[in-house]
Amino acid sequence: MQKFFILIAEDDADDRFLLQTAFEENGFTDTLEFVENGIELIEYLSNLSKQKTLDIHYPGFILLDLNMPKKDGREVLKEIKQHPELKKIPVIIFTTTKNEHEIKRCYELGANTYVVKPVSFDALVRVIREIRSYWFNTASIPA
Repeated sequence: MQKFFILIAEDDADDRFLLQTAFEENGFTDTLEFVENGIELIEYLSNLSKQKTLDIHYPGFILLDLNMPKKDGREVLKEIKQHPELKKIPVIIFTTTKNEHEIKRCYELGANTYVVKPVSFDALVRVIREIRSYWFNTASIPA
């Protein structure tokens, strides 16, 4: 089975730690790459797409917080989904924002899924298991 990597854009250090721990609690050995803001995320993806190889490995999916410094998740989502190669990467909005207007806006910008961050660690472990299972075992996405 192919080993995937997951790109996580999250500016809060505590949330990054909890996410890493939730993946470990589920027994996942995926490589997690963390960026702290939208500019770092776009630079990371740009560096991947500039690789001079036919065997570019993009993330299995991106967990994207909306409320980040420098460039917020909405701007980043729009850029990713307008890029000819990057638009294939599933983008999961993972945020505390529950506003219906915001959810609709993110789907209009091309989000593949919108998940409100759970409030308990047990719920986070369960949500991470479900997200990963869906995007790696159930959904069909282009190579």
